[in-house]
Amino acid sequence: MRGTILEITNRFETVSYNPFDDGWETIGEELPVIQTQFFNDHAKSILFKNDSPDVGMAYSINMYRGCEHGCSYCRARPYHEYLGFNAGIDFESKIMVKHDAPELLRKVFDSKKWIPQSIMMSGNTDCYQPAERKYKITRQILEVFLEYRNPVSILTKNALILRDLDLLKELASMNLVSTLLSITSLDPMLRQKLEPRTSTSKMKLKAMEELSKAGIPTGVMVGPIIPGLNDNEVPNILKRSSEAGATRVAHTILRLPYAILPIFTDWIEKNYPEKAKRVLARVMMIRGGKMNDSNFGTRMTGTGAYADYMHQLVYALSEKYNMNQPRTPLATHLFRRPGELDLI
Repeated sequence: MRGTILEITNRFETVSYNPFDDGWETIGEELPVIQTQFFNDHAKSILFKNDSPDVGMAYSINMYRGCEHGCSYCRARPYHEYLGFNAGIDFESKIMVKHDAPELLRKVFDSKKWIPQSIMMSGNTDCYQPAERKYKITRQILEVFLEYRNPVSILTKNALILRDLDLLKELASMNLVSTLLSITSLDPMLRQKLEPRTSTSKMKLKAMEELSKAGIPTGVMVGPIIPGLNDNEVPNILKRSSEAGATRVAHTILRLPYAILPIFTDWIEKNYPEKAKRVLARVMMIRGGKMNDSNFGTRMTGTGAYADYMHQLVYALSEKYNMNQPRTPLATHLFRRPGELDLI
């Protein structure tokens, strides 16, 4: 199952192709199965510098470009257009793999210019997407973080994170890691349609529980909150996450920039036609009458009465379930380079 089969025109391309009826009989013809393709990504650098004040960390790291999870709302889709692909089916079926990521990260940490600070894993695409089962690049990256004792935060929709529990426990013992599990819906049918190749909500909650029991700081990312579709689930998501050991909450509200708009619009009209107009109308309500707001400070949160209500609801529930505990900053003073005298 795919999040979309659309081949959205790349906004950077000058030539586009559109299908048309050539008169041949095709009724009843089965659609071809789209196989995922993997390509070597020969990136020269591995860290992405975040200039946005909406992001809590200066640097993020992504081992893959494109994501087989196939979330129809994914904000990373437009980045695939920079590679000459489209943001639709190409994004989830043509995956760029950064095999050199561990060595590139070592070069960063070996540089005397590097100032130890926390780095976000999955700032764009999920570090535990299905390809990680085969390539194990995320695990190798975690080994580098542990080797240099540099702090890292992880956001994922995949219970595969439990595979690396041994490394995460060691990092947590030195206050070098925090994790967030993203839960968009507890409804199995909605989850399967909205983000078809992610772990189920039961598996995510189980992963949250296992991480928490292992002493690894764990939280829940509720999002995106889609007005008129999954917003009614927010209280139960926070309640279940709290019961699973989550101690903090993050949340975002749906935004539809660039190619995401036609992809999500097509998705909701096909899967929930009775709700489509209401959902899209409410998106406009929180985006100043448009489908997207690109301004810093409001692009992640939205504006207006509905957005304010959702933020207040999340805050109140966080208080109720004791999920707004003060966060101890991850340690940076333990950073070391191999070969240097370890005085810790």
